[in-house]
Amino acid sequence: MTVERTLPPDLHPDTLAVRVAIDRSQYGENSEALYLTTGFVQPDSATSAVRFQSGEGYTYARTSNPTVTAFERRLAALEGTEAAIGAASGMGAILMMIMGLLKSGDHVILSRSMFGSTLNLFAKEFGKFGVETTFVSQTDVAEWRAAVKPNTKLLFAETPTNPLTEVCDIAALASIAHDAGALLAVDNAFATPVLQKPAALGADIVMHSGTKYLDGQGRVMAGALCGSQALITEKFAPVVRTAGMVLSPFNAWVVLKGLETLGIRVKAQCEAALAMARWLEAHPAVARVYYPGLPSHPQHDLAMRQQNGLGGGVLAFVLAGDTPEQARARAFHVIDSCRMLSIATNLGDTKTIISHPATTSHGRLTEEQRQAAGITQGVIRLAVGLEHVGDIQADLSRGLDNLQ
Repeated sequence: MTVERTLPPDLHPDTLAVRVAIDRSQYGENSEALYLTTGFVQPDSATSAVRFQSGEGYTYARTSNPTVTAFERRLAALEGTEAAIGAASGMGAILMMIMGLLKSGDHVILSRSMFGSTLNLFAKEFGKFGVETTFVSQTDVAEWRAAVKPNTKLLFAETPTNPLTEVCDIAALASIAHDAGALLAVDNAFATPVLQKPAALGADIVMHSGTKYLDGQGRVMAGALCGSQALITEKFAPVVRTAGMVLSPFNAWVVLKGLETLGIRVKAQCEAALAMARWLEAHPAVARVYYPGLPSHPQHDLAMRQQNGLGGGVLAFVLAGDTPEQARARAFHVIDSCRMLSIATNLGDTKTIISHPATTSHGRLTEEQRQAAGITQGVIRLAVGLEHVGDIQADLSRGLDNLQ
């Protein structure tokens, strides 16, 4: 049996991303093992009975798995929370959160600028079960405060937002939530713990789509919730065991290994995204650029304080048009002229991804919802990867330089 050494305290996040996991097996593997098994053999009936009742130890893969545990421990260490729990996807993590916390008659306050599927999940699906949702401005703290009701149980924000990179004041929203006896959840998929740690700013729950930056190479679907041990154990784990939005061991292992390079990837992508944002802002065909790292961004100062001085790897830019149809045609022309950039809807990949939010990530919203979120037909989202910035600029120039 390999003797494990206890990690010293106060390690840098870059070190935690490489070293935090579970104990090695008897074989002493240096790279974390992948446990592909649906069940775990028990030493005897009495132990089996105890484990199935208490949830301690490993019994069945829908309940827990060593590889998934390693991912959960590493992510919790990076976010600075007591614990974390994996899910099959980011949306699965949100479903887990709502099922674990809310009941019919409860009220949620949500930014109207959040990811399109999140908006649909609350507006269409949770409403069927009696959960009431109020949608407010991402950036207007007073509007969040005014939306609080006696039955408010949860405030949920995404910062920066997808795709217009609006930034909310996490500490201010935490204060509003706690004054109301509610919880604050923050979607940290865009920023990652490299840029911001919502729990340190007062958030109770940190949600992740591990499909994005945590994996970093667009390989697998994954999600997670980070928070106190009590929330994870008492509220969320029972939902996973019963409802089955479990994270597969293989996907957990892929994201676990992705976390090892999270810091260097995200910092490099932030640097490239800032260069791209400056270049696009100076291009005559571009009407506006949304990027927190630019002084022109409405929440630039807040973003720099809250996001460790970095703007993130995602930006959006707008092409003007006399009509929505013309703006959409111009956007399609720029996207379709690219020969290198990937036309896809994911983000956080090493490959730069270009997309048209109004017809993809926000395509299932009503026109009224899109307008409220600022998603016009001329908006293009760019999730900057690790290619040379000059090559990304050259690819975009193919369409931008000959717009009609």
